[in-house]
Amino acid sequence: MIQVCLNGSRGAGDGAVVPLSPQALADAAAEAVAAGAMDIHVHAKTPCGRDSLSPRVLAPTLEAIRALVSVPVGVTTGAWAEPDPAARVARIRSWTVLPDHASVNWHEEGAEDVAAALVERGVGVEAGIWSGTDGAARFAASPLGPRVLRVLAEVTDPSAETAEETARALLAELGPAFGRPVLLHGEDGGAWPVLRLAGRLGLATRIGLEDTLVLPDGERAGSNAQLVAEGLYQYGWDQRSS
Repeated sequence: MIQVCLNGSRGAGDGAVVPLSPQALADAAAEAVAAGAMDIHVHAKTPCGRDSLSPRVLAPTLEAIRALVSVPVGVTTGAWAEPDPAARVARIRSWTVLPDHASVNWHEEGAEDVAAALVERGVGVEAGIWSGTDGAARFAASPLGPRVLRVLAEVTDPSAETAEETARALLAELGPAFGRPVLLHGEDGGAWPVLRLAGRLGLATRIGLEDTLVLPDGERAGSNAQLVAEGLYQYGWDQRSS
């Protein structure tokens, strides 16, 4: 499975190719799915470009994307979008349109409560385990571990030289991960090395403008769809499916 991460915390300053509005996100999602993406991760934005968990922001984004694609659509619950854990839970309980899944960063304060609120509403939980944090240890002790949809092994090392080593260390930390599927991905300079490692290990992965703005040769990416197409090639999808 390859997931496309359409925009992340990036904004207008990162270039016109980064989709921000509901319609731009929907168009980017449709192009990425046509290129081979099987799942979508999106950060819903206010008109001024800020990540938001508000139902008034989330609903139009989800509706616009679902009007064009039929694959699962997930969102972030990152603390930067709503720093107060109790307010984050209240936001989730107020959602009028539900995503198929939502990522929860397990090292963040209130992660267990956020994940529980998602489970209560029937939303799949992607357990975000960041390298360089205590997320793996906290997840290993979590009673919600067996109930998550998947584990996101998120390699925050941006170095092309060391990201693979960091990824292997993170996977070792995660261990069996309650038997849940693992999606492995990197960011910035580490995005492509970690994606190729995921291919060699047969793990799900993701790529998109949230994780990197450039292709493996350093050329600026023109779209999420271009990144997905290149991601499938780098992953070795053609060889695996032949």
